[in-house]
Amino acid sequence: MPPRLSASARREQLLDVALEVFAGQGYHGTSMNDVADAAGVTKPVLYQHFESKRELYLALLEAVGSRLITAISKAAGEAPDGKAQTERGFEAFFRWVHDDRDAFRLVFGSGRRDEEFAEAVAKVEDASAEAIAPLIAANIDLEHQRTLAYGLVGLAEGVSRRLVADDADFDPEVVARQVSDLAWAGLRALGRPA
Repeated sequence: MPPRLSASARREQLLDVALEVFAGQGYHGTSMNDVADAAGVTKPVLYQHFESKRELYLALLEAVGSRLITAISKAAGEAPDGKAQTERGFEAFFRWVHDDRDAFRLVFGSGRRDEEFAEAVAKVEDASAEAIAPLIAANIDLEHQRTLAYGLVGLAEGVSRRLVADDADFDPEVVARQVSDLAWAGLRALGRPA
């Protein structure tokens, strides 16, 4: 008999399983029974961690978004210069999409139709942009930095939507290099006279 998981380990396991179930069946097509069955636990165990399907889904959006933001911040923060920050940030994003399409679909998929889910997704987008903005090393005001950061998030999301919709087999490093070349050309030109 496997050892009992701690409460935090059980919660993480339930979130991982819920991601697979929600990605496969959608929010409305998934029941708490489906998640409990897939996790190999009883429904009461699931309810010990999440009071409702809605709470589970919101916790999942938060957890997945947090992983993405941490990956981007870590990758970009370790880069020696602006060009490398741009490329490594995009690479972290595209590697996340490549390695976990279910997570991408969850965050950037159909949940936007529900106001509360859309707010949770907007928080992920906001946090991503807020993490990127300070990395834009240019002589521009903070609002301009924030606007450009949102543009970079949108660029990565748009490219990823196409790759996921086409079920493309792609190399995250190659796509990151291609997209960061475009982004860096614009960022590098900031502050230059026209």
